[in-house]
Amino acid sequence: MTTLADRPDTALLVIDVQNGVVGDAYDRDKVVANIATLVDRARAAGVEVVWVQHSSADLPLESDKWQYVPELVRREHEPLVHKTYADSFEATDLEPVLAERGVGRLVVAGAQTDECIRSTLHGAIVRGYDALLVADAHTTEDLSSFGAPPPEQVIAHTNLYWTYHAAPGRTAGTVATADVEFGVRPTA
Repeated sequence: MTTLADRPDTALLVIDVQNGVVGDAYDRDKVVANIATLVDRARAAGVEVVWVQHSSADLPLESDKWQYVPELVRREHEPLVHKTYADSFEATDLEPVLAERGVGRLVVAGAQTDECIRSTLHGAIVRGYDALLVADAHTTEDLSSFGAPPPEQVIAHTNLYWTYHAAPGRTAGTVATADVEFGVRPTA
């Protein structure tokens, strides 16, 4: 139900599952394993896997912290989008990558829940995409020392509000890794 004309396809968007991003993340191993499952299932279904990789002063290009975790290996033909802002669309080539592939529906997984995941979900919806968050395939680090809730509450809250998110002509929602059906559009 995307509002993007002639964009019937789905892509799995894997956001920032990098050593320096998820090294101390909540439930890291389980989340990375779920993302690996999603990548395998997307590939088997012929669904595009699009990788997003953040760089910053804390994640310098080509550094070990900048690299994707070793459990997740991008295939050479799979698009890699480099970003420097939280929203994966902002000042990147993500939109042209998706347009070229006819993608209007995104299945979103990765890190961090309270920054890049939330920003990208909202960025997708306002640009006309359907955006489905995989509830058990995103994580964040503990930022409670800065006044944030504990990571499990951040994740639960994000899942809660995205389950009920709505926009005209677009769908949002959450789904568990085991229930992701690539290529099947959710009902409104």
